[in-house]
Amino acid sequence: MGKRKVKSAEEQIKKMMLPVANDVLGIAEKMLGHERIMVKCQDGHERLCRIRGKMKRRAWIRVRDIVLVSPWDFQSDKRGDIIWRYKRNQAEWLRRNGYLKI
Repeated sequence: MGKRKVKSAEEQIKKMMLPVANDVLGIAEKMLGHERIMVKCQDGHERLCRIRGKMKRRAWIRVRDIVLVSPWDFQSDKRGDIIWRYKRNQAEWLRRNGYLKI
């Protein structure tokens, strides 16, 4: 086993995804199983979201985590895909810079 590389907070913020075009920030409210989570979004809608395949085994999402949701083209008020989970320091950065209003 080798040593773990220590990542700085600034390094994590540089790699962070920001909302673009149709994306919405939200808070994970309830875990429903089968990679589905109920998310309360900033635009006032509560969406049933699924974790996209690339994230399933790489990022574990818990209740009260800040996530980035991409609403579906159809049923955009009710359903979406979770495309990013923000860590604690990233969520604080979003609050300070005015992206997160929750």
